[in-house]
Amino acid sequence: MQGVRVRAPAPTAERPPSLRQRLLVKLFEPVDIASLVYFRIAFGAIMLIEVWRYFSHGWIEEYFMDPVYHFTWGIFDWVRPWPDQGMYLHFVALGLLATLIILGAWYRPAAALFTVGFVYIFLLEKARYLNHFYLISLVALIMIFVPANRAFSVDVVGRRERRSDTAPAWTLWLIRTQLGIAYFFGGLAKLNGDWMAGQPLRMWLAGDTDFPIIGPLFTEEWMIYLMSWGSLLFDLLIVPALLWRRTRPFAFVLAIVFNLMNWKLFSIGIFPWMMIAGTAMFFPPSWPRTLLGLGRSRTRRSSVSRIGPLRRSQRVTVGVLAGYLAVQVLVPLRHFLYPGNVSWTEEGHRFSWHMKLRDKEATAEFVATDPATGQTWEID
Repeated sequence: MQGVRVRAPAPTAERPPSLRQRLLVKLFEPVDIASLVYFRIAFGAIMLIEVWRYFSHGWIEEYFMDPVYHFTWGIFDWVRPWPDQGMYLHFVALGLLATLIILGAWYRPAAALFTVGFVYIFLLEKARYLNHFYLISLVALIMIFVPANRAFSVDVVGRRERRSDTAPAWTLWLIRTQLGIAYFFGGLAKLNGDWMAGQPLRMWLAGDTDFPIIGPLFTEEWMIYLMSWGSLLFDLLIVPALLWRRTRPFAFVLAIVFNLMNWKLFSIGIFPWMMIAGTAMFFPPSWPRTLLGLGRSRTRRSSVSRIGPLRRSQRVTVGVLAGYLAVQVLVPLRHFLYPGNVSWTEEGHRFSWHMKLRDKEATAEFVATDPATGQTWEID
């Protein structure tokens, strides 16, 4: 009896990974935790300096204790300064919490309490809105959820099971994206007729001709246009330049020069230092370890072929990240829903990274009336 040949099925080519799979690999693959640890220390140190500045300049009393009236934030009208010496104690607590963040001691509770305490300061006075206070509030919120205490921290001393040389890549990309949003929308806001015509930069530079080296050129039209258009292009292009390996070193040096000039020209506090510290996050995650000669971390890259269905925690992470970033992208665009020029109407100006775009001088008198007695008086 003649045998029957059975032909084995031809092997099928493995389906190439989809864009979704590749994105998941990039989000959840383990990367060196060194830069995340660096940012934890840098963020805590900058916050500690800011607390010290409030004490040394007398701003706690001037901004929160002396005024008899505060402009509040609508639904947060109930937020009021602490009585007596409470505001001083509040800033002392912020300083202690910033120190705990630096040390990585009780890190998550410290980061959460610092965020609540700082947002409280932010909500006390609407008239003192600052973009860098808004940025600090957002970054502080992010720091609660990233494992920045898994290395070089008090929290892992004697607890090897908590120590890790790696962190999920999304933790770094979230910080990079948050800073990139501030840069990009800052540049987008400069795409207006006044800024591209050199105003109000022309007025500001005319008062800073004593600036080192280049100050005498601040009244030259070519210098005014160079700085106005240069800052516009810088904000729009700095993130792509930092992401590209070939241009990254030059972009980093340019970012340092740009932010230091802003600090010197406009006296905008810790904002330039926060941006410089954050800009270093665009280097490879292991750069602090390499810089300090600490050797390599034990990282293992994920394989696309091993990506299967998302775990529940990963699905939640992706959903929260998508929602958070959607808000960060949409809120700065809301001023287009209001009629008129936002620089004049102020509707949609806050939370939109409209930084140093206009200069206004005005005088105002505020009059209050007690509805119970009908008594009217002027408010200082």
